[in-house]
Amino acid sequence: MFETIDQVVTLLRQQRYICDRKLATVIFLALKMNKPVLIEGPAGVGKTELAKTVARALNRRLIRLQCYEGLDEARALYEWEYGKQLLYTQILREKIGSLFAEMEDLRAAVEYLRQHEDVFFSEHFMVRRPILQAIASPEPVVLLIDEIDRAEEQFEAFLLEVLSDFQVTVPEIGTIVARHPPLVCITGNNTRELSDALKRRCLHLAIGYPDEERELEIIRLKVPELRESLARQVVSLIRRIRAMDLRKAPSISETLDWAQALVLLNAEQLSRELVEETLQLILKYDRDVQQVSAQLPVLLDGAPGAARPTFDNMDLREQQERYRINERAYFSSRREE
Repeated sequence: MFETIDQVVTLLRQQRYICDRKLATVIFLALKMNKPVLIEGPAGVGKTELAKTVARALNRRLIRLQCYEGLDEARALYEWEYGKQLLYTQILREKIGSLFAEMEDLRAAVEYLRQHEDVFFSEHFMVRRPILQAIASPEPVVLLIDEIDRAEEQFEAFLLEVLSDFQVTVPEIGTIVARHPPLVCITGNNTRELSDALKRRCLHLAIGYPDEERELEIIRLKVPELRESLARQVVSLIRRIRAMDLRKAPSISETLDWAQALVLLNAEQLSRELVEETLQLILKYDRDVQQVSAQLPVLLDGAPGAARPTFDNMDLREQQERYRINERAYFSSRREE
């Protein structure tokens, strides 16, 4: 358990995650208050990594639920293992038959079966999914509910009981209450608006792209082999590219991949040829690659950043809105295709 906010900053840094006091304060309070943390921001800025890092810093097991369209309670909570139940009934067929042989009529047989149905609807035949694993865990864990905005709104409603009371109800068994409330981290990429009911139950944390010095610090920590002058060039160019209207701006994780690739290529400085050969590491769509390639001479000179707003001088809301617009444009074009 974290004892102070400064300790949060220190322990996360020891796990190679750089954070400020604002972020550390939210994590500290979430643990003290047993409140879930809703982490929103563009993809690739470290939201999922934050949950993983906190789990390592606390020496807790991380249980992850990846959200997607069509996710339902069965995949998130529990399922009955019907194949196993069927196998047991077949093996015990003679025993079951002998028990029912003495029943006077069908009504008596049904009543007798009802009295013993808990034999086949017990935890022995239950497959625990991530949320139930976290609630029933005998030791404290971190539960990561990743990309909640990819699931439907009905799934958010299902989560409310879990997030409020840290308990789940299984009709055949009863209510299971968490012995140790998990630290719940919910991430969202701002692809749709989340419900007010969900937000009320969480401490909110917004993570945007870091400023230039912090991004440079992240590269120094994660890719220490990259020479200082090249690291500055990388950060500078990445930030100019982010200022362009792309389907997907380069994230922190993609910046780190690029930095690692430059180390492997023994690069000493950025040239047009080198950037063109490695652009696919930071850009994921052909249209973006073509757009950036066409402006590379100017981008390497550093001109367009002055003419357009960069993520540095956007506030977080503007960053999120830029990301949301680009996401919508992308999925709209895919539907048209």
